[in-house]
Amino acid sequence: MRDMAIIDVVDLVKTYPGQVHAVRGLSFSVEPGTIFGLLGPNGAGKSTTVRILATLSAPTAGRAEVAGFDVAMHPQEVRRRIGYVAQGSAVDLHATARENLHLQGRLYGMRGVELTRRVDELLELFQLAGAANRLARTFSGGMKRRLDLAMGLVHRPRVLFLDEPTTGLDPESRAALWHEVDRLARETELTILLTTHYLDEADRLAGRIAIVDEGRIVAEGTPDELKRTLRGDRVSVELVAFSELQTGVEVLRGVQGVDEVAIEGRTLHTQVPQGGRAVPVILQALDRAGVAVAQVSVSRPSLDDVYLSLTGKSMVSKDPAEGGRKLEVAGV
Repeated sequence: MRDMAIIDVVDLVKTYPGQVHAVRGLSFSVEPGTIFGLLGPNGAGKSTTVRILATLSAPTAGRAEVAGFDVAMHPQEVRRRIGYVAQGSAVDLHATARENLHLQGRLYGMRGVELTRRVDELLELFQLAGAANRLARTFSGGMKRRLDLAMGLVHRPRVLFLDEPTTGLDPESRAALWHEVDRLARETELTILLTTHYLDEADRLAGRIAIVDEGRIVAEGTPDELKRTLRGDRVSVELVAFSELQTGVEVLRGVQGVDEVAIEGRTLHTQVPQGGRAVPVILQALDRAGVAVAQVSVSRPSLDDVYLSLTGKSMVSKDPAEGGRKLEVAGV
């Protein structure tokens, strides 16, 4: 294991029957007491990686160590030192919050006063004490997710894996869970590995991020470091009519400094060295071509812009069920 790393992954590969390559040589390390984010769209290989680290799936090749133990050679030692909150809830809906926590503790060999005190502590920590004796089926989505978090922490793990922890939650519940995760990281020595396809979630929570695409890491660094790799500004131009999109793309491609154009609904996105100077030129060119503009905006680069520059795809694409929008790249 690399010096000071509590999670160490080297050339990790996972291939399923039919030559389905879920993970293609991932390597990264995580320092103790930090939040490390694996950021990428659905199907990028994030959850497969976490399942391997949590000893729920065996790697095809490569190696991974957690808390000093090889996940393939010493899975029991790894399991004693980790908590795992999967995408799907592990809460027993027909048991109370207190019963769920007690059961989880007993699975880790905890008993008696030690377990009772830990359960009471977690109920208070996650603001569930008032609902401790209610059946979990009566809980809101946010309450169930907080109970999932508490269950993952009963045995005081050194590492907590959070696999897409806020998928399906409403904005208020997402924000509340972010607060809990951020507080855990600040007030304890817990190491958290977070997988997410939400850009704002990774930006808000993770001290360091690895961007994953098709089973490979394409970039790694702090959110600010990654965004600083892109110089200039993002210009977004919303057109009045869908029928003028292709003309708009061709016009933007002809503007000096524009290399790539992405289409989102009626809006065209591009990256330019200086947004303030580029906007008048872009608007004049569109006007000359007879393309009507509804509005235009300039913003600093985001993690989505980083992903787009590295892969030619946008992270803004999300499941339609989540209200996501789709970007199409009309590149060079």
